[in-house]
Amino acid sequence: MNWTLSWTEVLGFATGALCVWLVARQHIANWPIGIANNVFFIVLFAQAGLYADAGLQIVFIALAAYGWWSWTHGGGPGTAQALPVRRTTRTEWAWLAAAGAVATLGLTLLLARATDSTVPFWDAATTVLSLAATYGQCRKLVESWWLWIAADLVYVPLYVYKGLHLTALLYVGFLALCVVGLLGWRRSLPERTAPAAAVEATA
Repeated sequence: MNWTLSWTEVLGFATGALCVWLVARQHIANWPIGIANNVFFIVLFAQAGLYADAGLQIVFIALAAYGWWSWTHGGGPGTAQALPVRRTTRTEWAWLAAAGAVATLGLTLLLARATDSTVPFWDAATTVLSLAATYGQCRKLVESWWLWIAADLVYVPLYVYKGLHLTALLYVGFLALCVVGLLGWRRSLPERTAPAAAVEATA
């Protein structure tokens, strides 16, 4: 195996780890750090022939701008209220599942026919999972961490296969940080004590 590293991979490792740690802590600085990480990974993935992952970083930059605004303004016009952590609704799950299936199929076919990718399906699947997880992160949906965990479980062996060993190690760290983030965001969910209090008041 070729274990040579580049400064691009090292900087991607450092900014990626810092970004996920900041997300787990719900710190707004995760967004600019994440944008820097995306720039490093555009170069890295293009060089490795992971074209969907490289293109994904451009989408991530746009989503980061949206997430930055959403976290500071509560996702609503004319408000400066911070966005609260919440659960994904059934409608959101249905939309994400349908869009994800269509996008994975379409991107797999595109990569297989228009590029020299050796892993078109896995490149496409991780791309779509990452987009869905990032959308959930922008809206502070607690289940977005499960989507990241699923993506990371595929990313680790994929990057080892592509010779990106430091990046694979980074994603092992991401798995651990995702668990920390999931637990932390679950603790941030609004306590569902209001309905119980209302029942007691009418008893």
